Amino acid sequence: MTRKGKLPIPVPSGVEVKISGSTVSVKGPKGLIEQDIRDGIIVKVEDNNIIVSPDAKTTNMRNFHGLYRTLIANMVHGTTQGFEKQLEMIGVGFRAAVQGNDLNLQVGLSHPTLIAIPAGIEVKIEKNTKIIITGIDKQQIGQFASTIRAIRPPEPYQGKGIRYVGEYVRRKAGKSAAKS
Repeated sequence: MTRKGKLPIPVPSGVEVKISGSTVSVKGPKGLIEQDIRDGIIVKVEDNNIIVSPDAKTTNMRNFHGLYRTLIANMVHGTTQGFEKQLEMIGVGFRAAVQGNDLNLQVGLSHPTLIAIPAGIEVKIEKNTKIIITGIDKQQIGQFASTIRAIRPPEPYQGKGIRYVGEYVRRKAGKSAAKS
């Protein structure tokens, strides 16, 4: 068994955990998340703790033990506190705006780029260049942030592009003048 998988997940007050068949649902003040669990992983709720363990009959489920423990812990954290990712846009004329249910990015392309904001995610814009993505599902927030970043990833010469806040972009030296 993994070390991380052995740890119980504390359930804070105000959070309901239901296990029905192979589905675990966590309901908290911020919303409801459901996760399907593979056969061979046992999830139990005992004394305000969630305990995840592999079935002793199957040997290859030990691989998924820590994964499902972390997924359930993220569900509990997301329904109580939520998750947040921040992106920053660096470049002349780069700006973002939320228009209804779409994110409008102007990042030096010949046309503005519209991205549909998935349900369950909230997007805020600060100073036209900082994008803040919040929600309760960590995987969904990370995937949406990655989709936005992929439109114009930071380039190594001038550092222009969309990057995570605090991300280090290694800069390269440009071409030097030809010597004669």
